[in-house]
Amino acid sequence: MLPLTAMGNILCCVKVEQSTVAIKEEFGRFEKVLQPGCHWMPWFLGKQVAGHLSLRQQQLDLRCETKTKDNVFVNVVASIQYRALAERASDAFYRLSNTKTQIQAYVFDVIRASVPKLNLDDAFEQKNEIARAVEDELEKAMSAYGFQIVQTLIVDIDPDDRVKRAMNEINAAARLRVAANEKAEAEKILLIKRAEGEAESKYLSGLGIARQRQAIVDGLRDSVLGFSVNVPGTTAKDVMDMVLVTQYFDTMKEIGAASKSSAVFIPHGPGAVRDVATQIRDGLLQASHK
Repeated sequence: MLPLTAMGNILCCVKVEQSTVAIKEEFGRFEKVLQPGCHWMPWFLGKQVAGHLSLRQQQLDLRCETKTKDNVFVNVVASIQYRALAERASDAFYRLSNTKTQIQAYVFDVIRASVPKLNLDDAFEQKNEIARAVEDELEKAMSAYGFQIVQTLIVDIDPDDRVKRAMNEINAAARLRVAANEKAEAEKILLIKRAEGEAESKYLSGLGIARQRQAIVDGLRDSVLGFSVNVPGTTAKDVMDMVLVTQYFDTMKEIGAASKSSAVFIPHGPGAVRDVATQIRDGLLQASHK
């Protein structure tokens, strides 16, 4: 049984697949472009199909090695999406012998002219600008040959592994430095707040002590005045001596009632109260003179 192609040649018929066009020649000279379908092809009259041209969108992945402005060698991975134009199928078929090689040459030329103008960090940030430059150059060049550049992508910029490690170390060091600064700032704020709290606490404690002493003084004054009024003939000195004696015995009582084992030695005798009173009175007089 003859294959379909051989049978078609015998019957002078040729089939063109969908999304494909065929180039018809007459005695080796271009005649016309055949659209998808079945066509009459009288081979005995010098008619023949020179070849087929796909109208589908195609993709070409390229890897171009170049270096950046700061002398870092990188591999730029580009993806070119293109297709042949049906209305210019004859140009696409006859004018280029190897479409992919032609596209690759233009891509490499633009990448090797653009990337060396940029530092490595800038190259990563400006991938879209590099892709746009490649697409513009390809569009101008390939449109003359019947091809349309659908899209150009810079998929990746891949430096050497040692460069990657160095970049990661730089990034890690920068992040650690920022973290250390933030930690130091937090500790500084904590110390400031703690100092402010201690200052406020001491200020309030001083106010409390001052108010306590003022209350004691007011209480003693009221006691002296009240005692002098209720007991005629007593002087302020007599009242103060009696108050000091009372405070002295209260102090001795508290020391004796304390549960701690520490011992306190104080002078005690019949004249101890008088000595204490004399010392307090002398201290007050000296303070008033100063």
